[in-house]
Amino acid sequence: MKIGIDIFGGDFAPNANVAGAILARKELPQDATIVLLGDQDQILTCLSEHGANPDDFEIVHAPDEITMHDHPTRAIPQKPNSSISVGFDLLANGAIQAFASTGNTGAMLVGSIYKIHTIPGIIRPCITSTLPCIDGTNSILLDVGSNADCKPDVLYQFALLGSLYAKNVYGVENPRIALLSIGEEESKGNLLTIATYKLLQESDEVNFVGNVEGRDLFLAKADVIVCDGYTGNIVLKEAEGIYNLIKRRGIKDEYFDRFNYENYGGTAILGVKGNVIIGHGISNEVAVKNMIKHAYDVAKSGLSTKINEAFN
Repeated sequence: MKIGIDIFGGDFAPNANVAGAILARKELPQDATIVLLGDQDQILTCLSEHGANPDDFEIVHAPDEITMHDHPTRAIPQKPNSSISVGFDLLANGAIQAFASTGNTGAMLVGSIYKIHTIPGIIRPCITSTLPCIDGTNSILLDVGSNADCKPDVLYQFALLGSLYAKNVYGVENPRIALLSIGEEESKGNLLTIATYKLLQESDEVNFVGNVEGRDLFLAKADVIVCDGYTGNIVLKEAEGIYNLIKRRGIKDEYFDRFNYENYGGTAILGVKGNVIIGHGISNEVAVKNMIKHAYDVAKSGLSTKINEAFN
């Protein structure tokens, strides 16, 4: 199995990405090969500075960079030799089995849709976040930013995608699916959540357990929590803000330490014909290591193939 990593991605590129790849190489099984995509000279320099053997990796020269300031839709065709564009080309032709980046999220979404394409039947791909629960488990929240405005059928598909993700990657046999709303009652919420509730309630494709409120997010009441990307992104940023406040207050707590993004590394784009992982732009080497390991787990599970089978 080959996992491609965009060396130019993130605020601390290329050093954090190369260092993370070195850490991941030590923890991944021998059947995994990490493919470093970026400027070859920079990659070799970073490997040398960390005392790593270049023979432990594959290096693909992709000298151009898609920055955070580039327009996602224009950047992919205008920069065909960029690490992101080359990564998607390799993924599309099967030369790598997963592609991960902490770079321009918009470009990663555009590349996923236009280079490897959306799975037939999927209305909109989405991204997730992991919520640490007080009992030691995790819940999956989706969408967290790629779809600010949604219709009920889109949220219904998010429930299906989240269920498949939880089952195949996290090993949850019959994932409990909940809808994020302002009350547990069926009648509570806005027009979107009320209509979506009815769709999920009548479905035999998911294990729907009803609504959950914002105060329930970390109480393990569901394995998958569904919302539109606007709401989900606010929840995600609020959780990050709480963690940062706790750190600034000098509070050391085992549970709140699990809010650290480094633990999770990245998240899969669900609903596209390939295994694409997006990491946080501020990722350090530990976060990059965990992003690469998650990419391996997603590819090993055959997630995109199983989603394709479920929808077709």
